[in-house]
Amino acid sequence: MKQPVEDEVDARLAARLAELRGERGWSLGELAERSGVSRSTLSRAERAEISPTAALLNRLCHVYGRTMSRLLSEVEAQAGPVPLVRAGEQGVWEDRASGFVRRSVSPPHPALRGELVEGRLAAGADLAYDRPPVPGLEQHIWVLEGALAVTAQDVEHRLDAGDCLRLRVWGPTRFRCTGDRETRYVLAVVLP
Repeated sequence: MKQPVEDEVDARLAARLAELRGERGWSLGELAERSGVSRSTLSRAERAEISPTAALLNRLCHVYGRTMSRLLSEVEAQAGPVPLVRAGEQGVWEDRASGFVRRSVSPPHPALRGELVEGRLAAGADLAYDRPPVPGLEQHIWVLEGALAVTAQDVEHRLDAGDCLRLRVWGPTRFRCTGDRETRYVLAVVLP
């Protein structure tokens, strides 16, 4: 019986996380200390026993100096950088625990600094990151549908459809769907 696509992505993601740790010669204990994630959770994530949450991936991206888009593009089945990615071929990753769905819109390319991501938060979803994957990351958040509250540097910004917020991320951030229906937004990310 064929595995569902989500399980295949989770398996490739688990293998890539193990590779990244191995490339640095770190033990699970060393990675746990650097990331603030327990050894058992890291071990289970690397063996694809759990599907990592967005918050967990964000912590690991911070340790490995990658954006989430870059990490996810590394596990997608592509031969190399391409200039065009059709809608049906764009990588989609879901954090089932938080109600967050993330679509990598931009064609992945390791040498470019900007990328577009489509985010979807289920009604009532609340997604918190304790740190940016890369300090000083520039983000432009454009709400297409629904209502979104974004908290950065202890300031909450409430956005409705059509609103756009630009910020640089140095510390914790929080994304909350404040309406009674799904929120859909575009996130433009620019590396410092």
